[in-house]
Amino acid sequence: MAPSGTGAAARHRSANASLAILAVAQFLIALDYSIVYIALPSIGGEFDLTESTIQWVVSGYAVFFAGFLIVGGRASDRFGPRRLFIAAMLLFGIAAMAGGLASGTPTLLVARAVQGVAAAALQPAIIALINTTFAAGPERNRALSVWGTVGASGLAAGVITGGLLTTVSWRWVFLINLPLAVVCALAAPRLLPRIKAARRSTTLNVPSAVLCTGTVLSAALALTQASGKGWTHPSTLAGFAVAAVLLVAFLARERRSVKPLVDPLLTRTRWLMVGCGATALYMASVGNQFFVVTLLVQELRGYGPLAAGLAFLPMAVAIALANSVSARIVAVLGVRRTLTSAFAVASAGLLLLAFQTRGDSYLVDLLPGLLITGFAHGVIYVTMFIAGTADVEDRNQGVAGALMTTSQYMSGALGIAVLVLVLGPAPQQADFGWAFTATAVAAALGGVLAWFGLARPSSPPRPAPAVETVPVTGGEKP
Repeated sequence: MAPSGTGAAARHRSANASLAILAVAQFLIALDYSIVYIALPSIGGEFDLTESTIQWVVSGYAVFFAGFLIVGGRASDRFGPRRLFIAAMLLFGIAAMAGGLASGTPTLLVARAVQGVAAAALQPAIIALINTTFAAGPERNRALSVWGTVGASGLAAGVITGGLLTTVSWRWVFLINLPLAVVCALAAPRLLPRIKAARRSTTLNVPSAVLCTGTVLSAALALTQASGKGWTHPSTLAGFAVAAVLLVAFLARERRSVKPLVDPLLTRTRWLMVGCGATALYMASVGNQFFVVTLLVQELRGYGPLAAGLAFLPMAVAIALANSVSARIVAVLGVRRTLTSAFAVASAGLLLLAFQTRGDSYLVDLLPGLLITGFAHGVIYVTMFIAGTADVEDRNQGVAGALMTTSQYMSGALGIAVLVLVLGPAPQQADFGWAFTATAVAAALGGVLAWFGLARPSSPPRPAPAVETVPVTGGEKP
């Protein structure tokens, strides 16, 4: 019989292999959100797209991603995250290929929407697999740090990679996803752990799922319309009205349902709710910073696609560095102080960019702010997921991760709508300064939320008698 140390080493290698494939998958999700930014002018030129149409190359992915996340999270919990991971990864790769080979606008936009749906199934499955493979505490914090090093860097790497690939052809912006998706899907059965699906049922609450998806889709569509056509446009107002009606219907259905789509215990778990708020303010600040910087360097400074992509390289390095040390920072400072400090640093960096928009030097006027915000970005990304999922039991990890990511991308849509309003149709230097200031305010609010929201030890409320008891975890997270 093999020594116990040998078995422990084998389990450690298996866990690391699982983490590697999950990190690559998360990289794809983040990459695909930002990689098309720099390619948009080339895509618009080939298909002769208007400004209001071309934004859907980005928004089509983001809207359907946000719209299907809660359903994806519950599907992960009910049917098992590994099974859903494989199916979603294959769908993601096929949709990416369809987008890269698209001969017209309808095919491209449908492919982007399907990619968003696939990503909505992938994201909660990834978080569930990490949080059920690694025990809460230092082990999970380290795993989230490694995952974040690759995943959060995808947002920055997307604009860099997009700039490089667009110099060859914009189609490679989509086709690059296919080989990575195939490798992940083929490796998953051997490398990912088999986790039992929830015992309560193998049937989704279909009415709640439809109402939930419709609510988020309507709200996301309305926000996208607001950014392109204005807040008072009939299509914007109609979208918000439909979202409000569906939300009321969803809440009423959930209250009456014996098997709700979102476990009521989750909405009473304080650290999860703070985590959702943190992800929203993260995206409204350093997350949407990519949008502002991309416009700044291309439209105001006149950078080409390659130069614009390379301008993000130092920021990507700072994000990766911060991701890799985030678990150590949390171990020393705790979640509350780490997340508060990271948001404060992000706010300072964004204000620095706001005050330096009138300068023309990349090294003096842009690089310092990008490095500061990049490091803060990396720390926030890892720490907010450590906080938000710490007190969630295994059977609800998929939905918990979906709630946080839905908050993130809905905030992203709202943030871009606000930034478009701030920048105006022909943004000048002062407009970019106000846009960076808006993101700095969002980061400052994130710091306030983290400081006061995580002030007391987290202790999730006891479930109602009909629901099985959840172990209570207390104290400041390591």
